[in-house]
Amino acid sequence: MATTGRLTLQVKVKPNARVSQLSRTEDGSWLAQLKSPPVDGKANAELIALVAEAFGCRKAAVSIRSGASGRMKLVDVEGAAAQA
Repeated sequence: MATTGRLTLQVKVKPNARVSQLSRTEDGSWLAQLKSPPVDGKANAELIALVAEAFGCRKAAVSIRSGASGRMKLVDVEGAAAQA
């Protein structure tokens, strides 16, 4: 698979969900449902792991550019697979 330089995702986060999943919405943004509570960075850490798994990259390649303390986040994925 070909890779790109950097992919930026707009992600709406819903913490305290029953299951962790990442899905694309109709408007092109992403919805991340996370089991973790939004306390002590647990939800952000789970979001990074979930995005890395979904795009087939290392967790170190995923970073939250903005919105670390809010529900709407911009997430950068370095070297993301072209499947996005």
